Amino acid sequence: MKSLISNIDWNKSPLLPVVVQDATSKEVLMMAYMNEEALHVTLQTNIAHYFSRSRQKLWKKGESSGHFQEVKEVYLDCDSDTLLLKVEQTGVACHTGRISCFFNRVDTAQEAPKPIKIIEYDIYDTIYHIVQERKHADPKSSYVASLLQKGDNALLKKVVEEAGEFCFACKDNSKDEIIYEAADLIFHMLVALGAKNVHPERISNELKRRFGRSGIEEKNSRNES
Repeated sequence: MKSLISNIDWNKSPLLPVVVQDATSKEVLMMAYMNEEALHVTLQTNIAHYFSRSRQKLWKKGESSGHFQEVKEVYLDCDSDTLLLKVEQTGVACHTGRISCFFNRVDTAQEAPKPIKIIEYDIYDTIYHIVQERKHADPKSSYVASLLQKGDNALLKKVVEEAGEFCFACKDNSKDEIIYEAADLIFHMLVALGAKNVHPERISNELKRRFGRSGIEEKNSRNES
């Protein structure tokens, strides 16, 4: 239980989106949110508990209606920020009396087509997601999986090793070697970030926060805190 809760990236949001699916029919029943307390109680009792954004409090599904959800399986997505619950539903899931909350079918044929902006992931985002996938891969067939399996000490030792090689390349003033070793260093840093569920975008945001600010001022602010 502690392992699942600690693997979730709570820094993105204190509320975790939760998709709920019928364990037998596979029908999607509803979507709700959990905070850390709701997830803890759910895992402890095997009965779905959620956090109400409108009432700002914990609620037990079926508490007033008797339509409880017994949790059979729990899945965490590749970004560690969304859950899938497979449940045995007592009664119905929707407060309208329907089995599923998703009963309003949208007629896409009548919707006016709009230009769609295609999201292109950059290489850092792509590597981060690969690292998340490799957490469950066979270490014998994946270099990243083997690094992750060895634990923090081995992984961080590799980061330090690559940092040293990058420094030597800079000292030798070989641009090709600098580029090669920089790529090695960045790759292993991304593996370490992925291991800790820290998305590279958060590093970008931190750099943007510092942009336009004196480096001396930045260091002094850290010492003050």
